[in-house]
Amino acid sequence: MNPCPFCSIAAGRGPARMIYEDDHTVVFFPLVPATPGHSLVVPRTHASDLWDMAPMEAERVLGTALRVGAALRDHLTPEGMNVIHSAGSAASQTVFHAHVHLVPRWRGDAMGPLWPEEGAGVRDEAVLGALAAEMAALLRPPLFPLA
Repeated sequence: MNPCPFCSIAAGRGPARMIYEDDHTVVFFPLVPATPGHSLVVPRTHASDLWDMAPMEAERVLGTALRVGAALRDHLTPEGMNVIHSAGSAASQTVFHAHVHLVPRWRGDAMGPLWPEEGAGVRDEAVLGALAAEMAALLRPPLFPLA
């Protein structure tokens, strides 16, 4: 089995353009960024995706994403920003160590659209209504009650 490239980077052994690190996370530019400033926020502890992490670990990753994203916005003044977490190969995850992409966006950049063309999504109201009711029932009471 190949060693995890993000574990190697988090341990200081892999190639990376590091821009931030703390006790729980590292942030670096991918080897081939999609746009200027495209960054990866990675937990130091290996987990396949956010749902494989303890809630506090996921909060730390997302807290770092907010901090670094704010700095990218202030410094680069992009027209927008994508915050992307892909979980599983069907969602286009290729490195199976949890990570969040911060992608500063400008009109006409190399990223292109992320969503299907307008009207190409699910339109069956009966299916959507039933699923909404099922999910609402599953989520009562709240999984993470607000303090």
